[in-house]
Amino acid sequence: MDNRRQSQTRDHVSVDVKEDALVSSIKDKMETAITSISISRVPDDLRKGNENMYIPDKVSIGPLHHGNTLKSMDDNKWLYVYALLNRKPNLEASLDRCVELLRGLEHRARLSYKDGVNLPTDDFVQMMLVDGCFIIELFLKYTLKNLRHRNDPIFSTHGMLSDLRCNLMLLENQIPYFILQRLFQIVPIPRNCGLSLNELAFRFFKRMIPGDLQLKVLQERFNHEGYHLLDLIHHCFLPTYPRVQPKEGGTQQQQGLDCATKLKKARIRFKKSHGKSLLDIKFVNGVLELPSLKVNKDTEILFRNLIALEQSHCDSTQHSFTSYAFLMGSLVCSEKDLKLLGKQQILIYEKDKRKEASELFGKLCVAAKPMDSYYRGLFEHVNEYRRTHWLGFWQRLKHSRAKSPASLVVFILAIMLIVLTFVGAFFSVLTFCLHHI
Repeated sequence: MDNRRQSQTRDHVSVDVKEDALVSSIKDKMETAITSISISRVPDDLRKGNENMYIPDKVSIGPLHHGNTLKSMDDNKWLYVYALLNRKPNLEASLDRCVELLRGLEHRARLSYKDGVNLPTDDFVQMMLVDGCFIIELFLKYTLKNLRHRNDPIFSTHGMLSDLRCNLMLLENQIPYFILQRLFQIVPIPRNCGLSLNELAFRFFKRMIPGDLQLKVLQERFNHEGYHLLDLIHHCFLPTYPRVQPKEGGTQQQQGLDCATKLKKARIRFKKSHGKSLLDIKFVNGVLELPSLKVNKDTEILFRNLIALEQSHCDSTQHSFTSYAFLMGSLVCSEKDLKLLGKQQILIYEKDKRKEASELFGKLCVAAKPMDSYYRGLFEHVNEYRRTHWLGFWQRLKHSRAKSPASLVVFILAIMLIVLTFVGAFFSVLTFCLHHI
């Protein structure tokens, strides 16, 4: 009888072990399925010659640049972790809960990195704990001023907060957003904070998002699910206008527009619009409508990392921001183009930075290489309008010449104007190509 019980007990234990192994296997497969590889190195063709646009110089987040930034900032990280977890009397209990949580999420977190992570388990968990708690406490201190200490270098050092914003949205400087969300659910949050993590993140980053969009619209965008902080910012730029469908059988090669000053000569006008996204652009009755964009010292870093995000992880049909950068790079080839769009309040920039701003769009145009531009259909409409506009002018000219022989002089002058226009266009395109090779 005892032997039978022992046998049943052994059988029961062995079944439990198998069930545990099965549960673990199923859990791993589910995590692999739901975790999209979303954090990776910037492609070499984008990085070459522009490394400073992708590498953090103040604070490292995640494993790709772990330990490569200022030691003083690493010390600040630990102070922020202590401030966050010590808001309840039992610091050790809070710390234990966080470590237990992160051990359970380790496998899924590692899957978020394209090239894998070589850190041992304890080092990886500690890194996620420190970086995650630092970001949460930073967001809290930014919104709730009473949490800040007078001598906190992050808030008392000129320019430090702006630098941290730039560092925290770099593609290579991310941890999975679900790590932040789960930590936020268990760490001691101040009683006077009734905001969600997404709302705190929005308040911290809203100054980084260019354009004159309503804060309510941006906040709604930030409430979407995201893989990491840069992905949340990327949501703010997704276009809301339906895509203008290109002609069937048309080429997918990147064919942009002429520069703004040339389009103006072709009787195409520009108008500032008020869409729900910076990428909401339309062309109606000879008018190209674009939302306002404020250009500042952080614009290039933000744009380059959003382009890197799309080119690293998105299908070519979803390269909407890359397409926008290419469009703007086509429109702005000189300071004259910048000035023209500035008069319409489409581009806002510091007057003494005009040269730098015009060069910025040229550099972004080179970096942005959409295989199938989101605006290809819009480009076709603009170019078709130009063609039909000149055909209409030609027909009117022929009709006028037939009615009056005296119009022959006007006809000849018009022909000369057309020839000179095409010659000028040819040399402008040649100069542009040589400048961007």
